[in-house]
Amino acid sequence: MHGLEKRFGGIVALSDYHIEIQPGELVGLIGPNGAGKTTVFNLLSGVLKPTNGRISYFGRDITRLRPDQKAAVGIARTFQNIRLFSDLSVIDNVKVAFHMRMGSELWKTLLHTSGYRNAENEMERKSCEFLDLLDLNAEKNEPVKNLPYGIQRRVEIARAMASLPKLLLLDEPAAGLNMNETEDLIRTIRTIHDKFDLTIFLVEHDMKLVMAICERIQVIDRGCMLANGTPEEIRNNQQVIEAYLGKSSGGGRAEN
Repeated sequence: MHGLEKRFGGIVALSDYHIEIQPGELVGLIGPNGAGKTTVFNLLSGVLKPTNGRISYFGRDITRLRPDQKAAVGIARTFQNIRLFSDLSVIDNVKVAFHMRMGSELWKTLLHTSGYRNAENEMERKSCEFLDLLDLNAEKNEPVKNLPYGIQRRVEIARAMASLPKLLLLDEPAAGLNMNETEDLIRTIRTIHDKFDLTIFLVEHDMKLVMAICERIQVIDRGCMLANGTPEEIRNNQQVIEAYLGKSSGGGRAEN
């Protein structure tokens, strides 16, 4: 993301924002409330268009692509407020994402051809693989609205993974989770990152999670970049401490 700016009327939400993420990296983005973190994700995922600047992805300019077009090139996202199909089962939520990559043509679907049946069987098989990876097989036939919040978080990650992304954006994945659920989430993120060598970019307020799993952390404040470095460098950066982390910067949730 190169020189990104986003204005809402006279309000500058993001100014001259830059970041370069290498394939396979796990990078965290932190900052106080209102710093511009969600704006970064909305620009990267296509929900918003920048006022100025450019977004490139494996050498391709994707600045103006729609969200569905960005999903098609391999960018998947979860949201701070869970956005699952609440009346569908866990496995059907995951299969919805697979349809983008593996779904049959309309006429094959209407006629229930062998191609349609083969595609459905393959989506079922691959969906079960992701559910097994994220320890969701026991809930696979349960409507997601009946599940605890922490399990719904894992379902949302499984659905994002089912679109077979190269870049996964996690927007405050620990929001609303208790301590045990957060520990489970840390293990989940590590598992998918290591198993798939997946590039992950996450926004999070939970400093324990960020410091535990991120290889690099960027800090923004009032729409501008404040710092960029390893967890240890960020933990000891005086500007970051003053702007965001507070004096007890070793873990727990940040003060806002």
